[in-house]
Formats: sequence, structure tokens, C-alpha cells
Amino acid sequence: MNDQTPIRDLSAAPAFGTLRRGCPLSDLRDKLRRVGLRPTRQRVSLGWLLFGKGDRHITAEVLFDEAMRSRIPVSLATVYNTLHQFTEAGLLRQLAVDGSKAYFDTNPSEHHHFFIEGEDALVDVPGEAPPEGLEIAGVEVIVRLRRKA
Repeated sequence: MNDQTPIRDLSAAPAFGTLRRGCPLSDLRDKLRRVGLRPTRQRVSLGWLLFGKGDRHITAEVLFDEAMRSRIPVSLATVYNTLHQFTEAGLLRQLAVDGSKAYFDTNPSEHHHFFIEGEDALVDVPGEAPPEGLEIAGVEVIVRLRRKA
């Protein structure tokens, strides 16, 4: 089967009667719809920047800078709003570091992180030891609780 598979039921067909498979933008739009978000131009553009580079940890300011370099016309407020909408929809996980900086993780599954002081870098904990060339400066554990439904 190729990327342009003919559709037998044309009522579900996009233009020209073909279904595009493997199109990253189409997949992103579908992902947004599945979580109840309308795939607006700004959400799709920011989602492309967020999810197009694999799992990563990013701040709103860094995403805003990437958007400006990519000539995506958004305000910093729109970036914050979109990140919070994606987080509420379960597409991102928000991580507060030092109470002053929020990072957004494109891997929303439960996992732990190292914060590299002086570099303001957040990385996934691959196991129980710090990455090569780094040492543990301290450990802070926050267990988040919620009331049972």
C-alpha cells in the first residue's frame, strides 16, 4: 500500500478522492481533534514545532523564539495559552523547576527528570545514575495527590 490509498467510500474522502497516510501535519490535526482541540493554524504551527523534534523539554520562551525564527506569527501569550491547552488535553506534561520556571515535556507519561543547574536543562532520568560527567547536586521529590472520585 502506498501513501495515497484510494478510498472506496467517497463520502469520507478529502479532495481528489485519496486518503493521505503518514502526513505529519494531517496526523497532528487528527491528534488535536482526538483530544477535543480545534486544529487552528496557530495550534498546528506550534504543535509542529513542539512534536516535530521528538521528545523534549521546552519553556514557553524557547518555543516563542522558535516560532519567531520560523516566522510563525504568534504572541508569547498565545504560546502560553496553547501550551496550557495542550497540557490540559494530555498532550504535554508541565514541570515546575525551582518554582520560577515551567517546562513542558512532550512525553506526558510518568517519568523522572534531572535538572542540570547552571545550564537550565531538563533531561529524562534514563535509570538511577546521572548522565556521564554530571553528579547529583540534590534530590527533591514531590508526590502529587488528588482526591478519589
